[in-house]
Amino acid sequence: MAAFAARFARSFSKGRYRVRFATEAEDIAAAQRLRARAFRGEGAGLDADDFDARSIHVLVEDAQGGELVCCYRLMAFASGAEIASSYSAQFYGLDALRDYPGPMVEMGRFCIDPARRDPDILRIAWGAMVRYVDAHGVEMLFGCSSFHGADAEAHLAALDLLRERHLAPKRWLPRIKAPRVFRFGRRRDKPDLKAAQRAMPPLLRTYLMMGGWVSDHAVVDDDLDTLHVFTGLEIKGIPPMRQKLLRASAV
Repeated sequence: MAAFAARFARSFSKGRYRVRFATEAEDIAAAQRLRARAFRGEGAGLDADDFDARSIHVLVEDAQGGELVCCYRLMAFASGAEIASSYSAQFYGLDALRDYPGPMVEMGRFCIDPARRDPDILRIAWGAMVRYVDAHGVEMLFGCSSFHGADAEAHLAALDLLRERHLAPKRWLPRIKAPRVFRFGRRRDKPDLKAAQRAMPPLLRTYLMMGGWVSDHAVVDDDLDTLHVFTGLEIKGIPPMRQKLLRASAV
């Protein structure tokens, strides 16, 4: 893993951004500071938990000034038999995925500097993920995709669209486990597509464009003041044109 991280760090840059793995404690601390700003607001200090020590931390930096503009962490699992030790398993009953036979990776704590609005940051972040997936033969990505603000009423348009079009296949559907959840209910009106797409978090929007799916309920996370849904993506299910675009972002 260390050798792969070294090759990755030396080789991957695109436009004004570069991507590398965290290699020192200060790298992880920088990611934790960015996460705190993104999820908790200015002056929040560090966003840290026990899963950080078990993760690979991916850093996207502005090559001109060296500022960290995006980060996320990855936890690898040989198969679904190990999924109970994932971050997501704290909030979702994932027994249905225990029989998943292939390698899996959990993407967590994805965030972009709130002051940055450059779409190239998201593109290069996904390009880095593509490189990791290809290098390690990953067959499924999963994680928690978060809406800012824990009030479900503020996200109804997007949640309606998820229920209408993007629920997980029944064979993989997560069960309710968290004490506070918002169950997706059937509504008489069709989802407002434009409003829903505007309200969808960029990370979740990208998952869905690639054929990703979600749980049938959202978890209320008062600690981060977010509402999140379990999100899964089987690599073999990504449409060919989307695969082509993703690999172009990884060159």
